[in-house]
Amino acid sequence: MPDGLYLGGVQLPFVSSLRVYLPREAYTEAEFAYLQSRVGPEQNAVSVDATELADSLSRVSRARPNPLPTTSGDRVRTLTLGEGEPLLYAPNQVVARSVAGTAELLAGNLEQLATLVLPQEEWALDLARATAAPQLEMALQTRSSTWGIPFSWFILVYANDRMEVVESNGRILTVRIQVPLSIAVGRAERMLLMLAEMAPDLDLFSELEDLGRWLGGFADGGVVELDYGPVANRVHPDDSPADVHMGLQCLAEGDFTGAAAAYRRLANRWMPIRQLARAS
Repeated sequence: MPDGLYLGGVQLPFVSSLRVYLPREAYTEAEFAYLQSRVGPEQNAVSVDATELADSLSRVSRARPNPLPTTSGDRVRTLTLGEGEPLLYAPNQVVARSVAGTAELLAGNLEQLATLVLPQEEWALDLARATAAPQLEMALQTRSSTWGIPFSWFILVYANDRMEVVESNGRILTVRIQVPLSIAVGRAERMLLMLAEMAPDLDLFSELEDLGRWLGGFADGGVVELDYGPVANRVHPDDSPADVHMGLQCLAEGDFTGAAAAYRRLANRWMPIRQLARAS
């Protein structure tokens, strides 16, 4: 397993992920056959991380610029919560997520910048090639965030949820917190009701509303995983879930001093991480 390569990833932009693992019954026969074809026989969570990093470095070092991956970069993580529990699946859907991101890029304010990377005609050709990939109609099971974790994600987890701390050579590679999908959805719904009454104008409200819609599109039986990625080495042990919940509870009780204190703790923890995005 290329541990050294994965450890090298801490020098790259910190990427954290929120993913949904689903049971076999959530997929059609064709979808499940495709997932099985992408699962390596000896893979584990860290080896998939390492392989994804190698895939990413390979794409950016191509002789011909083409930021869109091919299906060879599709990986599938598996998870079981214990002996006798069903095996759950989370495809990274790198092609589908790249197609969606590219469409948003070319339709937004950065279109002019995108055409400096590739001419419009080549973007069209690469998009046509990528959209011919199989299983693009599957609902996206992964969201990612660079240089920090959205505070709305912390609403889904608590400190006593199932946690995996992955370490190697004295460095924390990642921290993964896992919670049943139904519990995560319930937490989001309860907090949305509270925010709708107390602070509907908060950005957090719209973020959580979008997050709730996404999670609500999956059937029960799944598991939500918050994967810190390499940023875990800078923040673990992390009190962010407790601070987010405490801050919102204080807000609901009218304790604005307590809410402000919780927000300051979050800002002091995450602002230096986000500032790294602009560091030279």
